[in-house]
Amino acid sequence: MPIINRIAEFHADMTEWRRDLHAHPELSMHEARTSAVVQERLRAFGVDEIITGMAVHGVVGVIRNGTSDRAIGLRADMDALGIVEETGLPYASQTPGVMHACGHDGHTAMLLGAAKYLAETRNFDGTVYLIFQPAEEFEAGADKMVQDGLFTRCPMEKVYGLHNWPQAPAGTFLWRAGPVMAAVGWFEITVTGTGSHGAFPHMGVDPIVVSAQIINALQTIVSRNVEPIQGGVVSVGHIIAGDAPNIIPERVFMKGTARWFLPEVGDVIEAGIRRLATGIAASFGAQAEVKFSRHAPATINDEEATTLAVKAATATAGEARIRHMGAPTMGGEDFAFMLNAKRGSYLMLGGGRGPAEKLLHNPGYDFNDEILPVGASWWATLVEQQLPR
Repeated sequence: MPIINRIAEFHADMTEWRRDLHAHPELSMHEARTSAVVQERLRAFGVDEIITGMAVHGVVGVIRNGTSDRAIGLRADMDALGIVEETGLPYASQTPGVMHACGHDGHTAMLLGAAKYLAETRNFDGTVYLIFQPAEEFEAGADKMVQDGLFTRCPMEKVYGLHNWPQAPAGTFLWRAGPVMAAVGWFEITVTGTGSHGAFPHMGVDPIVVSAQIINALQTIVSRNVEPIQGGVVSVGHIIAGDAPNIIPERVFMKGTARWFLPEVGDVIEAGIRRLATGIAASFGAQAEVKFSRHAPATINDEEATTLAVKAATATAGEARIRHMGAPTMGGEDFAFMLNAKRGSYLMLGGGRGPAEKLLHNPGYDFNDEILPVGASWWATLVEQQLPR
């Protein structure tokens, strides 16, 4: 992979940074240690300014050079997931029930690598904002940083993000102009019936049976209410009900996610979840309470910014390793909030783990350290190409 030679020289350092972060994961809005480590590294690299306090643990490193008033932003996320790690690695999570199962440790290490190179070489004319964002998985940290004045305090022309993509060959870049990732919604449904002994179901209202009907019915929202070419997803991923095998509980609690691209499809999905849950519960003599929240809008890449992102990717990895995404993914990203406020683009970087290996949000997942210098080189190349001396 034709990466920047100087960045390749400290590949081992980036690997060490990444594995340290992996061993000490922190959930959304709890990234105190991670934030402190990032600040310590940026100070050691000699960046010109470190801005803190946005979205509580957000960090922005600022590097200036020359006389131009042009500026570019580079963003990485820092938070981990509530998953019990099963990798058995020497640097596995030391925090019970929390792990970096999405590669944010790698994203942070790559941006730190770019920061070290850019602060050292300063082969650009203008200002670089290195954005280390908390709370991507939950709590919409990108939105919080924007609301806290990110683009006012750090005026930049464009902002760029990068995510590892394990199922693509290592070192390949995947790109797409327009929609690249779906909007994200979360829902909670509480079904309340009347508890009874399992041997006497006629003496109660079984919320488990009601919930089963609701779960099945939710799958008709997209298939029968959304135009097929528009796309959408409704999935229940968490259910809690009862304590004993012979007792019908009073309540069932379930949580799930919804995905869409067009705002009007999100409206249809939300209305459908509310209508079906409450209506089905009422038809059985039970009650359903529905909570629906929208985590992030669709991630939509600016066409011009994406062209520039692909140009830098081609210079970094070679034309043979650049691949167009024929269709967007139903995964979601709160980087969408930054792209709603500022032109920019979001690319995928192949991790080479493949579908036979453990993929994102999996207890067996681990970031591929071989691609660290590739991502760092791409970010550095973006700066040098867009802010030429």
